[in-house]
Amino acid sequence: MRNSLLAGGQAAITAGIALPLVHLSSRPELIGFAALGAMVALFGRFAPPGERNRIVLLCSFCQILAVLGMSAAVAAGASFPLQMLLLALACGGYLFVTTITGIGAPGPLIFIFAAGASMSRAPLTFENGVARACATAAVAALALLICALLERQRHPLPRNPFPDPSFIRIGEHVGAACRTSVAAGAAIIVCHQTGATHPAWGAMGALAVMQGAHLHVRLHRALQRMAGTLIGALLAWALLSQQPSTWFLIGLIMLLQIATEVTIGVNYVFGQIFVTPMALLMTELAATNGAGPHIIAERIIDTLLGASIGLVAAILLSTVEDRRHLAGLRNA
Repeated sequence: MRNSLLAGGQAAITAGIALPLVHLSSRPELIGFAALGAMVALFGRFAPPGERNRIVLLCSFCQILAVLGMSAAVAAGASFPLQMLLLALACGGYLFVTTITGIGAPGPLIFIFAAGASMSRAPLTFENGVARACATAAVAALALLICALLERQRHPLPRNPFPDPSFIRIGEHVGAACRTSVAAGAAIIVCHQTGATHPAWGAMGALAVMQGAHLHVRLHRALQRMAGTLIGALLAWALLSQQPSTWFLIGLIMLLQIATEVTIGVNYVFGQIFVTPMALLMTELAATNGAGPHIIAERIIDTLLGASIGLVAAILLSTVEDRRHLAGLRNA
């Protein structure tokens, strides 16, 4: 709890410093990408002594790459279907990277959120794409500094005396990444066919389910994500219907960031209740003319579709080892 509260507080402090500065700058439209940079402070909360800064730095590169890579594809003229394909591949790719490097919670979802936020049907210049990445990088650097300054307040876990199995079982991780890309791709296509403007939410719903270590965890997580998203979206609707100011949105995002990190490790449903409105408020903050309450229904539908597809994919694409483990739990 102490480490989770610290990580959420570090992300909130970073956002509280950076977002007002970007809002008052000559490029206020970059505030959403600045908010993405603050989220790297969420990683490495349980890292061994001396490892936290390395993990946050690695996650900063991953976050910047997610923004820069998708923005560059848009600037190069990639069609929206091609962007969806790249996002599906990114789901598997980032799952693989976070697994073999031992980055830990909150896992690849943060990077996919960044890549999805960088997708666009409108033309984008390379200059603006680079500006997006620079905004993300600058705030990520601030997050790294704040994490380093407050490192003494963290309670680190002891080092694992055994070799990291991530590299030993690399073939299994490649298979998991491929299955995740298939599930995310299916979710993106289905959400796109329903007319969704943010199919990345469907991909995140499927990814959240597929990144579970065991089959029973994936099944439970699908149901928990559906329930938490529904309640959280209603909370976001109540907030957005009041037409809050930018300053109020920044404050809410900071509070929700802390609430998410404190609760998600205790109960995944409670975490989703807070992370859903936080994501929607960040979308509202980044929208040039305001996204408005109508995005609530789309978030609910896309997440339900994504989690449902992830649930089906988790069962259909499960390995023999997955099913044996599930059978062992049932017979225990």
